Amino acid sequence: MGRWEPDARGRLAKAAMELYAEHGFEQTTVAEIAARAGLTERTFFRHFADKREVLFYGMERLRDLLARAVADAPAAATAMDLVGAAFEAAAAMLQENPERVRLRDAIVSANAELRERELIKLAALASAVASALRDRGVPEPGASLAAETGVAVFKVAFARWVSAPGQPDLPGIFRESLAELRGVLA
Repeated sequence: MGRWEPDARGRLAKAAMELYAEHGFEQTTVAEIAARAGLTERTFFRHFADKREVLFYGMERLRDLLARAVADAPAAATAMDLVGAAFEAAAAMLQENPERVRLRDAIVSANAELRERELIKLAALASAVASALRDRGVPEPGASLAAETGVAVFKVAFARWVSAPGQPDLPGIFRESLAELRGVLA
C-alpha cells in the first residue's frame, strides 16, 4: 500500500490491533505498526500520540454520544432514565463492531497500564454524563451518583457481553443489568 491511499488512521488502527493480537501490546512497536499499514512512523504520530491511543481514540466520540443522549432524552425522564438512555446509546455504538471491541478488551485486559488508562477514560465518561445531568437540572451529588452508577452498570453489562460472544445485544444486556440494579434497590 502506498502512502497516498486513503484512511491512514483506519489502516494504522487495523495494523496495530493485528500486531497487538499477534505479538502483544508491549512487544509491538510504532515502526512495526506503520510498516504493516504501509505508512511511515511520522504518519502514525500525525494520527496518534502514542501506541496506546490506538486503543482509546474513539473515547471523545463516545463521550459526546453520552452527553447528547442525556440532552436529547424526554423532559420528564428521571436521572437514572437519562443515564440509562446514555449508556444504552453507547452500548449500541460499541455493538456496531463487536469483533474489534472484544479484541480491544482482550488487549486492554492483558496489560496493567492499559487497564489503568481505561479506568481514567471511564472516569472521564462519568464526568461527562454528570455534567450533562447537571445541565438538565439534576443537582449534586445526585448527578455524580447517577453517572457513576451508570458506569458501574455498564461495566458489568459489558463484561457479561464480552464473556459470551454469541450474545449480540449489548444494549439489551445493559437494560437487563440496570433493571436488576433497580430491583436490588427497591
